[in-house]
Amino acid sequence: MVDVFADTINKIKLYENAGRYDCVVPSTRLIRAVLDTMKANKYIKDYSEFKEGKFNMLKIELSKRINDIGVIKPRHAVRFAEFQKYEMRYIPSNNFGILVVSTQEGIMTNRDARSKRLGGRLIAYVY
Repeated sequence: MVDVFADTINKIKLYENAGRYDCVVPSTRLIRAVLDTMKANKYIKDYSEFKEGKFNMLKIELSKRINDIGVIKPRHAVRFAEFQKYEMRYIPSNNFGILVVSTQEGIMTNRDARSKRLGGRLIAYVY
C-alpha cells in the first residue's frame, strides 16, 4: 500500500458497488476528515474507530448513495474563481455531487469553499 487514501476510496467504491453495508479501512486524519465531509452530505451513514492489534482502524457504515467516488491526482491547486471548471470535469451535473477540497480552514466541499470564498487543493469527488 503506497497511497492509503486512494486505497481507502477505492475500497469504499468496491464495497458500495458490491452491495455491502460496511467496510473496514485504516485510520488517518485525512481519511477521518473526508469521512466527516461525506457524512455531513449523507454519502455515508457513520463511522467508528477501533483498534486492531497495534493499528487504528475505521468501520464505515455505507448508505448505498454513492454512484461514483474517486481520488483526484494530481491534486490540483484551485482558486476561488476556478471551481466551476473542475466541477464540470469531475461531477456529471450541477448540484449532483461534491468535490472534497483541502483549504487553509480544513477539509470541506466545493460549495462550502465557494461560500467562504476560499481556494485550495482538490482531493476527491463523490456523487
